[in-house]
Amino acid sequence: MVSFALHGIGVSGGIAIGRAQLVSHATLEVAHYTIPATKVDEEIARFDHAVGAVQEELKQLHGTMMASGDVPGEFGAFLDVHWMILNDPTIAEAPKRLIAEQRCNAEWALTQQMGVLVDQFNEIEDTYLRERKSDVVQVVERVLKRMMGTSGALPTPAAEERTILVAHDLSPADVIQFKQHRFAAFLTDLGGVTSHPAIVARSLAVPAVVATHNARQMIHDGEMLIVDGANHVVIVNPDRAVLSEYRLKQGELEIERQKLKRLRTKPAETIDRQRVELHANIELPGDLEQVLESGATGVGLFRSEFLFLNREGLPTEDEQFEAYRSVAEGMDGKPVTIRTFDLGADKSKEGLDGLVRVAPNPALGLRAVRFCLAEPRLFLTQLRAILRASHHGRMRILVPMLASAAEIDATLAMIEQAKETLRERGEPFDANIEVGGMIEIPAAVLAMDAFLDKLDFLSIGTNDLIQYTLAVDRSDEAVSHLYDPLHPAIVRLLALAIGGAAKAQVPIAVCGEMAGEVAYTRLLLGLGLRNFSMHPAQVPALKQRVLTTDIAAIKPLVDRMRRTETPAKMVALLEKLNA
Repeated sequence: MVSFALHGIGVSGGIAIGRAQLVSHATLEVAHYTIPATKVDEEIARFDHAVGAVQEELKQLHGTMMASGDVPGEFGAFLDVHWMILNDPTIAEAPKRLIAEQRCNAEWALTQQMGVLVDQFNEIEDTYLRERKSDVVQVVERVLKRMMGTSGALPTPAAEERTILVAHDLSPADVIQFKQHRFAAFLTDLGGVTSHPAIVARSLAVPAVVATHNARQMIHDGEMLIVDGANHVVIVNPDRAVLSEYRLKQGELEIERQKLKRLRTKPAETIDRQRVELHANIELPGDLEQVLESGATGVGLFRSEFLFLNREGLPTEDEQFEAYRSVAEGMDGKPVTIRTFDLGADKSKEGLDGLVRVAPNPALGLRAVRFCLAEPRLFLTQLRAILRASHHGRMRILVPMLASAAEIDATLAMIEQAKETLRERGEPFDANIEVGGMIEIPAAVLAMDAFLDKLDFLSIGTNDLIQYTLAVDRSDEAVSHLYDPLHPAIVRLLALAIGGAAKAQVPIAVCGEMAGEVAYTRLLLGLGLRNFSMHPAQVPALKQRVLTTDIAAIKPLVDRMRRTETPAKMVALLEKLNA
């Protein structure tokens, strides 16, 4: 057998060795044909039957998940998202009208309506939320499989052998089965760093490589695979020498993983006695257990958008309050930072009641705090819910995409208005709740004095800061290679922001992906950062890097990196920093 390598995006580190098991998928390029008028009712009934069968599948999976008790909590929310998409009128009802009006086959009608929803998701600027369009495709594919007479269930892995799942894409429902069957790893043709498979891989600490483009076509059932998540590579049919080398590496990683677990309760402190706070980013209240297990000392970023997605109408104040309170109480006095609503310019998002207008360029349009200030009813509801939850724990409010003093003043005025309403109601809240701003726009760094004067803390969102500074959409494959955290402009902006906050004695954190990358930990420490927020699974490795760092010793190297213009020199200095 020929040995070859496939490259993709390693979304979860580690090494897995095992046999390939392929997942079949229904093609979305379905045939289009006309049906006789006398068969229209029968075609609609066939469509309804398929939707009902998928509803039953999701119910059973949800029940299995609840009974299991060892499935991460976010899986239930993912299933709920699929349930809501499946019952959305665009998917559940509109295809039947197309069948009746155009006398077309059900498969074609369904895929046409899928395109309508996908177009809506493409209008969203936020990368995490934009990639939720894959949920729409996965739900439609599941219904198509039923209409084509196949089940959506994953294959059962072979007994007594570690199995690696190879798929075109994986849905949340697939991943619940993935957890039950205990596959060793997975790889997919599609996906990105914020896709469902990526999120789940990190939560389960399972090696995974996504965006391989054609792995599903090139790999055959039963072939030996090595999945190296850290190096973004999949080796197919490795020879004995390569296999032996990777088995040795695998053993070393397992020993290292066990050592890292012992650091859970150890304070994160550098060799020269600098205390560092390691917080966790979460998407859902169900992530809380993993935060506590990781040893994180707080929640540095709680994304609130999950409450607004794929639903009829807006979430009530009470519904938001319950979600925020559950996390506040669960963290038992540790800080919980809630980022206010941060959707992009989604022109007709179901559940936002058409509040957002059509935007010619969502990246530069009405999104995040701009949208919240333009829609005070929605913003005040969320602020009241957060304030009420602050009575049950140490809550902080984090406002995204601030760019000017005027926006800060308007936001603070809204918070005061929400407080006054609660006072009138006689409801308790933390009157001194801290309010912070995200540094995501270059203008915010260059005009930081207003931020430092008016806000209690800052948090750098490196993902957007890098994209806006370099004019690069990292989800666009044509230019994603230009997305460079080590670009001299990025390093200088980070130094300016961190240094300015330190001088003003205002706490500042990094909550973007740079915070979770061990390769950048010493660079950020050398720039003066003392608060990192990342995915919970990344906390132990970051803590180890902090414990083995002498900031005074690395400072000269970091200063050289700040002055460096050449990319090759920057990479060489980073390698030296991490040696």
